[in-house]
Amino acid sequence: MTAGGEIDFGPLGIAVGHATDKMGATGCTVVRGISSPLRGAAAVIGRATGTRDLLPLTMHHLVDRIDAILLTGGSAYGMDAAAGVMRWMEERGRGFPVGDGVVPIVPAAVVFDLRPLGSFAARPTPDMAYAACESARSAGVQEGSVGAGTGTTVGKAAGPEWAMKGGFGCAIARGPSLIVGAMAVVNALGDVRDAEGRIIAGARGEKGFRDSVTLLAGGAPPSFEALQTTNTTLAVVALSAPLARTDLRAVAQAAAAALYRRITPAGTAYDGDIVFAVSPLDGAPADVMAASMLATAALEQAIERAVRTARGRDGIPGLADQA
Repeated sequence: MTAGGEIDFGPLGIAVGHATDKMGATGCTVVRGISSPLRGAAAVIGRATGTRDLLPLTMHHLVDRIDAILLTGGSAYGMDAAAGVMRWMEERGRGFPVGDGVVPIVPAAVVFDLRPLGSFAARPTPDMAYAACESARSAGVQEGSVGAGTGTTVGKAAGPEWAMKGGFGCAIARGPSLIVGAMAVVNALGDVRDAEGRIIAGARGEKGFRDSVTLLAGGAPPSFEALQTTNTTLAVVALSAPLARTDLRAVAQAAAAALYRRITPAGTAYDGDIVFAVSPLDGAPADVMAASMLATAALEQAIERAVRTARGRDGIPGLADQA
């Protein structure tokens, strides 16, 4: 397993770029093909999603490729940032060909970061998304409180004053003939756990972590209603070998196991969790089972790194501050 600055997404054909508004505590992250389109699919896990242009990720849609995925803060307002990705792509002639021009295909998903850290009026803009495309790189991708992870928090079941900082993390898992990378924006209602099942970031109490599952099973605390639309984990898993959209969706669904293992609870009625999966268009196809196992392993590590690399803000602690 490889994580953080050691990662090179080049063999996967993707580049990752961030744009960050530190004062507004928001931002966006673009995952794009280095020079070519990608095949894509998605598994929607949560029931409070905010999305754009997901249909090209389904097996029945005419368009069978995508140009980028936008992960953005700003809740539904952040969808406007996708225009910046489209502009960057169009200027380079990248997109679905339509006669004299192209139409870039850019699925997007949002996290709610309008509170408690940032300004409600601060939302990612098209110019920010354009800059994220321009600065995207395959190696040395920044993690933590950056891009779409800038204003994220975790462990909100006990109220915002007891939450901890979330963030953006990435990792790579390697098999004998396949490499799978994973990226995660963690803005979860629940707690984040390590590989041994210990809570490492979540709802705090006077004497340590309070265990969000136990709190929620006993009935929602008074502050819960105000937080019911503020939670989402967005993930992207990328393969070094191609798969058909049906098989890619199976990989995305399998990788969702990482959310349930590392975030408790995950996929609730108040989370907008989504797992995207992308692969090259051409080449010898990947093995679906191997891809599923590697994607799950990489995503587990990316989720953990999202909180381990996050810096605290405005009274909400982050794990990176303790390093």
